[in-house]
Amino acid sequence: MDEDKSKRDSIQMSMKGCRTNNGFVQNEDILEQDPDPGSGDTSQPNSISFPAPEEPHQEAVRPYAGMPKEVLFQFSGQARYRVPREILFWLTVVSVFLLIGATIAIIAISPKCLDWWQAGPMYQIYPRSFKDSDKDGNGDLKGIQEKLDYISALNIKTIWITSFYKSSLKDFRYAVEDFQEIDPIFGTMKDFENLVAAIHDKGLKLIIDFIPNHTSDKHPWFQSSRTRSGKYTDYYIWHNCTRDNGVTISPNNWLSVYGNSSWHFDEVRKQCYFHQFLKEQPDLNFRNPAVQEEIKEIIQFWLAKGVDGFSFNAVKFLLEAKDLRNEIQVNTSQIPDTVTHYSELYHDFTITQVGMHDIVRDFRQTMNQYSREPGRYRFMGTEASAESIERTMMYYGLPFVQEADFPFNSYFTTLNTLSGHTVYEGIASWMKNMPEGKWPNWMTGGPESPRLTSRLGNRYANTMNMLLFTLPGTPITYYGEEIGMGDIFITNFNESYDINTLLSKSPMQWDNSSNAGFTEGNYTWLPTNSDYHTVNVDVQKTQPGSVLKLYQDLSQLHAKELLLSRGWFCLLRDHSHSVVYTRELDGIDKVFIVVLNFGESSTVLNLQEIISELPTKLRIRLSTSGASRGSDVDTRAISLEKGEGLILEHSMQTLFHRQEAFRDKCFVSSHACYSSVLGILYSLC
Repeated sequence: MDEDKSKRDSIQMSMKGCRTNNGFVQNEDILEQDPDPGSGDTSQPNSISFPAPEEPHQEAVRPYAGMPKEVLFQFSGQARYRVPREILFWLTVVSVFLLIGATIAIIAISPKCLDWWQAGPMYQIYPRSFKDSDKDGNGDLKGIQEKLDYISALNIKTIWITSFYKSSLKDFRYAVEDFQEIDPIFGTMKDFENLVAAIHDKGLKLIIDFIPNHTSDKHPWFQSSRTRSGKYTDYYIWHNCTRDNGVTISPNNWLSVYGNSSWHFDEVRKQCYFHQFLKEQPDLNFRNPAVQEEIKEIIQFWLAKGVDGFSFNAVKFLLEAKDLRNEIQVNTSQIPDTVTHYSELYHDFTITQVGMHDIVRDFRQTMNQYSREPGRYRFMGTEASAESIERTMMYYGLPFVQEADFPFNSYFTTLNTLSGHTVYEGIASWMKNMPEGKWPNWMTGGPESPRLTSRLGNRYANTMNMLLFTLPGTPITYYGEEIGMGDIFITNFNESYDINTLLSKSPMQWDNSSNAGFTEGNYTWLPTNSDYHTVNVDVQKTQPGSVLKLYQDLSQLHAKELLLSRGWFCLLRDHSHSVVYTRELDGIDKVFIVVLNFGESSTVLNLQEIISELPTKLRIRLSTSGASRGSDVDTRAISLEKGEGLILEHSMQTLFHRQEAFRDKCFVSSHACYSSVLGILYSLC
């Protein structure tokens, strides 16, 4: 028993005299308290006392893996850990603010990006003549879809299709019977939807014609209006008139664009209706709010189908004077009964009336409702043919009131004689009168005018295309102009058209097979041009010096060079033979000097007389004569053949628009400068 007791005392002594080390506390010794503080016995015979080790300094202890957070906090407060941490924190904060500031600054100084209708050329298609897919001799929507790869190869950005609505044959399908239906000659609505999808898949945009001024006399609205049915009673412009032995005595002397009175007696309603064009095309009454709402619904219908914009035709005819006053004769001494031609009256009461622009702006507002999606801006163009330059510019809108993105510039489509001076005046007139910050456009042909080569000659096809792609703004090409197609010759025709208006609508010349590759059928609605064996796409795409190859080179240059799409334009020379102008952009020391000979003969031009300090030799970037591309030209004596054009490349520090001598001859549509260091455009030049 004494032996067992001795062992137990020995174990207790060991437990009291030792401490357990948990691995986190080093050299720590805690003295045990006496369980009976009142006891006077201070001796502890059963415990062994060890001397407490000296507490080490904190600096002598190094951080180690698994250190508890309480100890870690003791180290984190040291200056050598705290200071780097605070430096990194504030550097991060400053960097974030610098990045935000730089982003805001870049956005603030960056000019507005070019929209899709500004970024590349438009290609206008008369659908009945472009490509026939079903062998019936008429071009159709499926035919256009088949040729999208060709259009893309031209670097086209926007396809513009003229009227394809369900229509009578009158006035080239501008007598619309139903604005929400495809004419069967062109296909079905499903064909149209497929075409829109295919165009967008190619990264292209689509705009279409719209004719709000009038309908066909077969339109359901007109049929209801004739019988005074409900709201349609006043959808058209009706007025009392008299009949004497079958002859209509009109309410006034207003004339149709096509001649003779613009009033026609309707046997059903027993009144006269007003028509600015053919009698089969009665004018809508735009003073009736219900008519305006109908037109807006049609606009919304096609926008919902995916259309990217419209060309609004004949908008200057939307309103007429309320009081039906007679218009003034050009020749006041002419007998009134003999005044039958449209040009024999001043049309002060039938075109561009007060309120007309308000209607067009309402169209714009309707389209803006569909422009809210990023990248889906809806374009609006307006026809402004035969308008004065001042009236044409009104279609751009006011500083704070948006209207058309641009009125179509048809000046070059009506130019029948060429000279350096006429071209210079056509360019200067538009650029000087265009409102600040607006965007110009240029077109050389269209379905209502003779083709370029027929008006001006084959020599000028390349020159006019070079002009088109080097002027500021959007170039617009009528189908076939890219290969130099000409008008056809017609002696008789079996449809009720004015033959003279058909000449520029002949089938597209794709190859030298039967019917120029336009159709695989045996019939074409119009004859093909007799020159289609040599003037066609298939032949020209393999010829280095062809009209088509130069067109592609010009469109590629336009797409690649910032100074052509965003830069300044300076008109340097007004001459009877030649036109000289430059394209340049702040921040780029390269300048393009464009020299075009529109004279009737060859000419020699001393460019150093126009531009001082010009080098003796300049490199030719592009030429209408393929043989001279890439070579140098002597600027003291530049020899230009009739219809020849050159794009010269020149490096200079002080650009022309910054020189006092040329400042009043320089224009810019979208102000921008280029930083070669940062590789960005900016506006603070």
